[in-house]
Amino acid sequence: MTLLTGILMGVLPVLLFLSVLRYMDSYRLTPVVTVLWVLAAGVISAVVALHIHSWVLADGALSRTVYLNYCAPFVEELCKGVVIYCLFRLSRIGFLVDAAILGFAVGTGFAVYENLYLLAMGPDLLPGVWLIRGLGTAVMHGGVAAIYAILAQRFSERSLRTRFLYFTPGLLIATVLHWSFNQFYFSPLVHTVLVVALLPILLVQIFRKSAVAMHEWLQLDFDSDAGLIEQIVSGEFKRTRAGEFLSDLRDRFEGPTLVDMLCYLRIYTELALRAKGVLMMRQHGFEVEPDDDVQELFAELEHLEGSIGKVGVLAMRPFLHFDHKDLWQLTVLNRKRSARKAGG
Repeated sequence: MTLLTGILMGVLPVLLFLSVLRYMDSYRLTPVVTVLWVLAAGVISAVVALHIHSWVLADGALSRTVYLNYCAPFVEELCKGVVIYCLFRLSRIGFLVDAAILGFAVGTGFAVYENLYLLAMGPDLLPGVWLIRGLGTAVMHGGVAAIYAILAQRFSERSLRTRFLYFTPGLLIATVLHWSFNQFYFSPLVHTVLVVALLPILLVQIFRKSAVAMHEWLQLDFDSDAGLIEQIVSGEFKRTRAGEFLSDLRDRFEGPTLVDMLCYLRIYTELALRAKGVLMMRQHGFEVEPDDDVQELFAELEHLEGSIGKVGVLAMRPFLHFDHKDLWQLTVLNRKRSARKAGG
């Protein structure tokens, strides 16, 4: 079998699957550059997993059969899971859609390296075996990583902090699915058919559910943010619950700090409002550039955050509605700002 045939059968299917997933994202939540970086991170996770396998097997404490059947799936899902955890820490995942795409991208990078390594270093396999590895094993790696990211998003979406507990269920389920696939209760061909048939149905349902949730979130939060900006500008804010709360903080914070907290609230809300506007325009097929003053607003926001301190920001958290969605939406503008700055 030629090298080209092995690549086409072992690598191309999972890359095409990832491309279809990103094409289905009408909001374009995941820029191509981000997907490529995550793919590269998936490759690195595969390299790490391979070194762990070699180290454990070289020790001789476990037989090769026992290790590959029962330990290897956990090690591989843990390595992929570290990448997904970092994506949450960096606020790169906010919805089910980008969780599915970026999670699948991690698994794709892992599978691409694994199959290319086997193609270069392993025995000469028949084309049918490579087809099963490309459509079955590779897509399985992407699918279980996507499920891991989706579960992590569901457990952590109402929280600001990325607690380890939120990632445990996804890691366990991904490991069990990976282990089950490796047991070959049926023939490898049947396992491949099940993966190719069931995974698209699952992901399509997730995309539909996420699209509805995102539409509702954009509509409700957009009105809420716009109303808050209007209250601050008109002077009515002091009669709101948030305004009364800031007034009650006079005994804990100095006057200038309270003023900075109000400015922080206004700028944060304005940036969030603009980010939602960008997403709404994307949904209708328009790619818009951020206004020229976005960079200045981010710089001012960072300055105010340092001036207020962590205690002040934590005190305002109930009124900033901090969660992964809100942190993520600010990265929409922040990425565009960085791209414009890099482009001169």
